[in-house]
Amino acid sequence: MIAMKRIDLADYPRRDHFKLYLNMAYPYAGVTVEVDVTDLLALCKEKGYSFYLMVLHAVALAADEVPEFRRRIDHGGIVEFDECPTSHIELKPDGTYAYCALRHHMPLKEFLQRAEIARSAARESGSIEEEAEVQSMYFVSTLPWLHYTQLIQPVACGEDANPRFSWGKYQPNDKGRMMMPMSVLVHHGLADGVHIARFYDEFDKQMKILCKEE
Repeated sequence: MIAMKRIDLADYPRRDHFKLYLNMAYPYAGVTVEVDVTDLLALCKEKGYSFYLMVLHAVALAADEVPEFRRRIDHGGIVEFDECPTSHIELKPDGTYAYCALRHHMPLKEFLQRAEIARSAARESGSIEEEAEVQSMYFVSTLPWLHYTQLIQPVACGEDANPRFSWGKYQPNDKGRMMMPMSVLVHHGLADGVHIARFYDEFDKQMKILCKEE
C-alpha cells in the first residue's frame, strides 16, 4: 500500500476553490506545451534506451515533486499520496491496448529493466481492468504518430482526479531542436495553472538530471 494522508479542509487554503469545482460537470483544466527533448533523445540514441520509458520516468518523477498532483478526491474530501505510480497504455498485437502499472522511485537502470518486463507482460496478457491502487496513479498515454497542438482526454467526472499526461510526435523546429507536444490534465479543484507550470519546470529538470547522470 502507498502511504497517504487526509487533508484537513478546515485549514486548506484552497477549500473554497475545491468546493466550487467539485460541483461542476467538467471540473478539469488542461494545457499542451511543446517541450525540448533534444538532449534526452540524443542520450537514448547513444545508450540504446527506450525514449518512451525515459520520458515516462521523467514525467512521473516531476509530477511527484508537485504535491497538488499527488492529491485525490476521496468521499468528498482530499487525500495526498506520498508517491504515485503510473498507469500507461501498451498496444497489443490485435490493435487494442492494455494498462501497464509502474513504480519509478528506483535507480534508472533498474526502472528500465523492470519496465521492459512489465511492458512485455502487458502486451501479451494485459487488460484494461483497473489496478488495485488506481486511485493513486498518474494516467499516461501517447500519440506518437502526430505532432499535435491540443488534446482532449477522457475523464469519468465525479471524483475522478487522477492527473493525465500525454505526449505526441517530436519534430525539429526552425533551430533544429527536437520539440514534442506534452499535455497535462488535472482536476481544477485540486490544482491551478501555477501547479501545471511547476510540473513543466520539474519535467525539464528531471530530463537534465537523467542526461547528467549518464
